[in-house]
Amino acid sequence: MSPDPYLRSLRDAYARYATGVAVITTLTPAGTPVGLTVTSFSSVSLDPPLVLWSLMRSSASLPAFREASRFAVNVLADDQHHLSTRFASRSEERFAGIDWTPGLSGEPLLPDCLAQFECTTHCHVEAGDHVVVLGRVHRFEHRDGAPLLFFASRYAELHREPASATAS
Repeated sequence: MSPDPYLRSLRDAYARYATGVAVITTLTPAGTPVGLTVTSFSSVSLDPPLVLWSLMRSSASLPAFREASRFAVNVLADDQHHLSTRFASRSEERFAGIDWTPGLSGEPLLPDCLAQFECTTHCHVEAGDHVVVLGRVHRFEHRDGAPLLFFASRYAELHREPASATAS
């Protein structure tokens, strides 16, 4: 059965909004790390500090994130395509060979990310074929660098115009 042309076109239109790429991580109650790639991460509020991201209802990772009271957001740098691809796969070995460190409550923090946010789950919002997860930020860090971008269903590069000299 071929996909609905309207839904395919809508998806293509949504893909015209360039986004960053992040890997969301948590631990199961048994202590097993779980992670997945998202392009839906966004800041929501500074006071209180809230972020959001969304997950398809059909995702195999949904039960782990529904049960988790904490999660981490790992914002990827432009040289971290390999992490994006790995955590977007259906493999259960996503963490194999990755030297992650535990966050405040053990959530996996991936190495060399542009930014990381350690959060408690604030709430889940049912939204169509997705679940929106809101989280309260308890700790964060960031560094300079270029982001890994996603546009029109593929990775993209950030092009910056040279800074012009301005008189003050």
